[in-house]
Amino acid sequence: MHVIVNGKTKEIDGQTKTIADLLAELELNGKRTAVEQNGTILQKEDWESQPVQDGDQLEVVHFVGGG
Repeated sequence: MHVIVNGKTKEIDGQTKTIADLLAELELNGKRTAVEQNGTILQKEDWESQPVQDGDQLEVVHFVGGG
């Protein structure tokens, strides 16, 4: 399956079924992250149930603190 993440095409395996799975694959789980899927900003509580589908366009932003 192919998705577009931050403007780049990425091939994901069949084990990646949800947004939470995708974030784990991208090693972003547990970090301050925002996800937009096909133009809709997703609530964090929906990541475990929100499916990833072939052709999805995703914007994933993670925040870094500093001073």
